[in-house]
Amino acid sequence: MTTKAEIYHVPVLLKDSVDGLNCQPDGVYVDVTFGGGGHSSEILRRLGDDGQLFGLDQDADAERNIIGDDRFTFIRTNFRYLKNWMRYMGVEQIDGLLADLGVSSHHFDDAERGFSFRFDAPLDMRMNKRAGATAAEVVNTYSEEQLADILYYYGELRNARQIASALVKSRMQQPISTTTQLMQVTERFFNREREKKEVAKLFQALRLEVNHEMDALREMLAAACQLLKPGGRLSVITYHSLEDRLVKNVMRTGNVEGRTEQDFFGRTNAVLKTIGKVITPSEEEIARNPRSRSAKLRVAEKI
Repeated sequence: MTTKAEIYHVPVLLKDSVDGLNCQPDGVYVDVTFGGGGHSSEILRRLGDDGQLFGLDQDADAERNIIGDDRFTFIRTNFRYLKNWMRYMGVEQIDGLLADLGVSSHHFDDAERGFSFRFDAPLDMRMNKRAGATAAEVVNTYSEEQLADILYYYGELRNARQIASALVKSRMQQPISTTTQLMQVTERFFNREREKKEVAKLFQALRLEVNHEMDALREMLAAACQLLKPGGRLSVITYHSLEDRLVKNVMRTGNVEGRTEQDFFGRTNAVLKTIGKVITPSEEEIARNPRSRSAKLRVAEKI
């Protein structure tokens, strides 16, 4: 039987990611990417009567999946505000935090949200539909240099400057307001053999900019390092190299830049230690859930 959570979003690396939390029955945990509630439901199954779980999500659609359990509290917010909300809730320390980064299958399958090039839809891409600029506003108002930088750094597209130039020239004739229009303007820049991957990078770049995802991730990871109690666990699933690099750096060095810092006595200032090796999905999971193909799970423990 398919559950409501699975319709909204198929959880990736479900058992491995929750195993990584090493859940204590009376612990306090946070799922900062609640989505369909799949990971949260598994965490709750492992908690006792005195356990507590907070689920964060900025998308109004996620509220439809709220779990009816006295141990669970849903907070509609961007996870960059994790520290403020935990303070508001009276929580000083947590035993574990889980993050399943990227875009849920629900977002890709909802044609009206503009996250996928499979549909002709308005160029929106906002995870929080109540706030912020849409992808159409980015494409039609950013300077050519700004667009080129976004496509190069967030999409890792080598021909970013040519694509940016084409976008600016096209919008002078007519605003680019739909996914189809965006595809029509940019399709000549993509290698036919790698077209889907390269177009996906274009959409990724715009999505990261629209939702300020990298800045939010930096702030959330910093807050997690402060909130975790000694022995607490951080379990994070990433999907592309940009976010994975930040997570890896924080887990190894305690900062997103990956700088190894030492005190006066030569001791490193890392606040986390990595647990086990990077975990990737099995062939069976990839076949069941193609979105999981690029997933990487990293787990660390507070020192």
